[in-house]
Amino acid sequence: MFVVCREHLDDAIEEFVDVYEQPPDLYELEKVTFTDWAQPSHCSYCVKPPRYLVV
Repeated sequence: MFVVCREHLDDAIEEFVDVYEQPPDLYELEKVTFTDWAQPSHCSYCVKPPRYLVV
């Protein structure tokens, strides 16, 4: 699972496919909520705010 900014979305998709050998599900963080999960404050690759969840 990755939370990423727009700039690193392609990197996260590539890494996910390399590890799991299948395409990920993508979610825009501002359009989804989870009850037992707190959104990280920064991208998995940099310090920018995340925009996407890659799972």
